[in-house]
Amino acid sequence: MEIDQSFDESHLAAEVLSVVTAVYAETHANASHASAVSPDSQFERDLGFDSLARAELFSRIEKKLGVRVPLDAFSTALTPADLAQAIKRETAPVAAGGAEHPPVPQRIAAPAAPFTDTPHEATTLIEVLQWHVDRHPQRTHIIFLEDGATPAGLSYGELYRRAAAAASGLRSRGIGPGDTVALMLATGWDYFVSFIAILMSGATPVPIYPPARVSQIEEHVRRHAAVLSNAGAKALIASPEVAGVGRLLKLYVPALQHVLTAAQIGVDRNETPVPGAAADMALLQYTSGSTGDPKGVMLTHANLLANIRAMGSRMQITAGDVLVSWLPLYHDMGLIGAWFGPLYFGMPLVIMPPTVFLACPELWLQSIQRYRGTLTAAPNFAYAHCTQHLDEASLAGLDLSSLRFAFCGAEPVSAATLRSFSARFSQYGFDARAVTPVYGLAENTLGLSFPPPGRGLHVDRVERVALGATGQALPAPSSEDAVEVVGCGEALDSVDVRIVDDNAQEQPERRVGHIEFRGPSASAGYFHNPAQTERLIHNGWLDTGDLGYLADRELFITGRAKDLIIRGGRHIFPYELEEAIGRLPEVPPGGVAVCGSIDRASGTERIVILVETALTQAAAREQLLARIHARTVELLGAPAEQVCLVAPETILKTPSGKIRHAATLEQFERGGRASPARPAWRQFAGVVAGAIVPFSRRIARRVSHTAYGLYCWAVLGALAPLVWPLLLSTDTSRNWRRAAGLGRLFLKLTRLHVDVQIDATSAALPNVVMVANHSSYLDGLILLAVLPRPVRFVAKRSLDRQWPVGRLLRGIGTALVERREYRGSVEDERRLVGQAGGDTPLLFFPEGTFGRGAGLRPFHLGAFRVACTSGRPVVPVALAGVRAVLPDGSWLPRPGAIKVAVLPPIVPDGSDLGAMARLRDAVQNAILAHCGEPPLFTHAVRGPEQAPENEQNFASTPS
Repeated sequence: MEIDQSFDESHLAAEVLSVVTAVYAETHANASHASAVSPDSQFERDLGFDSLARAELFSRIEKKLGVRVPLDAFSTALTPADLAQAIKRETAPVAAGGAEHPPVPQRIAAPAAPFTDTPHEATTLIEVLQWHVDRHPQRTHIIFLEDGATPAGLSYGELYRRAAAAASGLRSRGIGPGDTVALMLATGWDYFVSFIAILMSGATPVPIYPPARVSQIEEHVRRHAAVLSNAGAKALIASPEVAGVGRLLKLYVPALQHVLTAAQIGVDRNETPVPGAAADMALLQYTSGSTGDPKGVMLTHANLLANIRAMGSRMQITAGDVLVSWLPLYHDMGLIGAWFGPLYFGMPLVIMPPTVFLACPELWLQSIQRYRGTLTAAPNFAYAHCTQHLDEASLAGLDLSSLRFAFCGAEPVSAATLRSFSARFSQYGFDARAVTPVYGLAENTLGLSFPPPGRGLHVDRVERVALGATGQALPAPSSEDAVEVVGCGEALDSVDVRIVDDNAQEQPERRVGHIEFRGPSASAGYFHNPAQTERLIHNGWLDTGDLGYLADRELFITGRAKDLIIRGGRHIFPYELEEAIGRLPEVPPGGVAVCGSIDRASGTERIVILVETALTQAAAREQLLARIHARTVELLGAPAEQVCLVAPETILKTPSGKIRHAATLEQFERGGRASPARPAWRQFAGVVAGAIVPFSRRIARRVSHTAYGLYCWAVLGALAPLVWPLLLSTDTSRNWRRAAGLGRLFLKLTRLHVDVQIDATSAALPNVVMVANHSSYLDGLILLAVLPRPVRFVAKRSLDRQWPVGRLLRGIGTALVERREYRGSVEDERRLVGQAGGDTPLLFFPEGTFGRGAGLRPFHLGAFRVACTSGRPVVPVALAGVRAVLPDGSWLPRPGAIKVAVLPPIVPDGSDLGAMARLRDAVQNAILAHCGEPPLFTHAVRGPEQAPENEQNFASTPS
């Protein structure tokens, strides 16, 4: 049927409800329960519909009503009434045979200048991006399919421009090196731009997943509060829809200062991008485990680039490839494999949100055809879902012949699933040799072992009894009952892999043991978690936590070490049994957990099988239990000690879909099943109530800081009358001594401790030029108070017009110089060269200005020209900690530790421009070693439209 104006709202609601009722009746195997479905029944809480059940529901509605359901309704529609309203608002009529989609380009246009080179000399991701910007800024980098069909593109140059602008906004908020910034964004432009902007600001991105549904808000806040606290996140960038969740998290996380949307970041053109280094942390990837102990994997730029290059080399990736993905960007497989890989090799990335795949999985395959995708990747469940749930009508005209690689990873790989996918889609041009099972983990950045290109699925059939009894993977005769173990290829180049027993003794081939590795992609450990890091790394080898064996150098994974069940001396891996039971029609995908529970009476492990089902009729449940027992006996030779049917959504999973066996078993043993989700308002109330204590502490700290800042101003006000004589006197030497005394009194009264270290040689030299870094409005006061002898500050002439500041600066002998007008600048230079020979040193701030973000800015040449022309040595002065006491944009000082180091003098080696530059570099490096801030000048990255900074103004003066 086709919707038209005569199809009123009540009719639409009734039709939607009828489809929901039908799906509910099928999954409950008892039609009499259809009366339990109402327009306000919640899909998850009341009807037990998981994401795949909702996908089936949407597909049926589209076919029955001849409409296209809005994709955002997949995550926002909680009830049949919500779904009907969403369709009413945005429905577009289509043919009854299935939903049609707007036309999109059939393929990406070939680049104007094809290239084969790669940024092999780049040491950071930003240098990789810059490499492409320098060579082909207009080349398409990303094609985003927000609705799965309508494309929007982003070039390398545009990504750089937008990210650089956002980075300056972050820097203006004080975000820089050493800081961590969380990203709670869905797949979209804001994610790509914000991630690069964080790196450009010198901070480290921390991807976290946004809440999928309001019914998960309580668990979401609880889990992410622990993550953000461990990361010490200074800021959280969230989409407007979930910014409220970010503000809830702010109540729990003491370090979290900013909760921003991408639009709120802003731009500050005065801020300087922070150049990175290979050893800088480029990503803090939290692993999706089941414990409450957050594990943030520290990954440097060097780790990322080593892994990307190794994977690309094994797979022979070129800029002519096209990668099509729906994987979430908060997961390493979607972030590193699906985005950073294309970023490095210059191939286009065609990407859609994960919700698009869940709602309309055929759009993934259709996008591969439209854009002639050569690479794609997905977990095992995605291949199973496409095989089992897509009908022929939705696949009409599909052509998958362009695919070179269909990677499968992130969860246990099923040989049966990949065989079925290959058989089902062979008629659509899919080459079975494209099937590529891979193995990796966040602790090795992403990939650890890959098979050779074009091999396809490789399965090792091993004797079931020997594998369970002795841990030997002996090849099984074709006639014997065997376990199929999928091969994941050899270790990537430069990665070493070994198998060890419980005593860390290396095992021979075909002996199951713990998988360990080492190499340039290996993480240095977990962030702020030394205990877990110690468990991870042993004598330079990292423990994957997985079990497996090597055969002909190929790696075969048998399971997670913590999921292994040992019963009667026999090793039982749960995954084969989970897959077998999961094929029963009454069981939803991912709805089986086989766990090992300790029998307290005997001290041995027993098998507990939890199976999700929506069946309610007693006879149907008994039949399902009988089939589960039969499959268990068939595979294990004996029944499980306990089999329980549980409600849908009982089995706990990580964000990437892996079963959390230990947490699921613990939950079951506590109460037997998952508690129903509490209403959203009660969850919000619980979250807010739980935040009262940490929020009160935050308020107390803020009040304390405010009180201290106001006290500092009160002290300054009390000392102000003593400054007036300095405004009237022309004796600069006496004025300096008085001002210095007032400065020391201010520091004493405000308890600002300054640790001063003075080089004896510099203190003894009579005629020098002094150069200091500039980070705060307090810099002048600090130097005034602690320097052992008077100096003449060099400041911009425009300050002379600001009374009483200008009068005070003249009173203590400050040299005011022109910064903007060239002829005045030259005249002031001659005057300063003459003054440099006097008894009072000149003190320059060669950065010229400062910002809120930490970092030593590039030095102008003015001070060094004066030193070289007059033949005077330069004494570097390094200030540390002043920015934290009074950052730019703040008028309330905070308590803090300040250090001032007067360093050994540096003598110029000439008077030409080269000598000036060498002197500048030497002084920069000396101050850099003591100021505690990163450089903003080494390997500085310029944007595609930025011109070099004008160096004509010799007088590098303070703000």
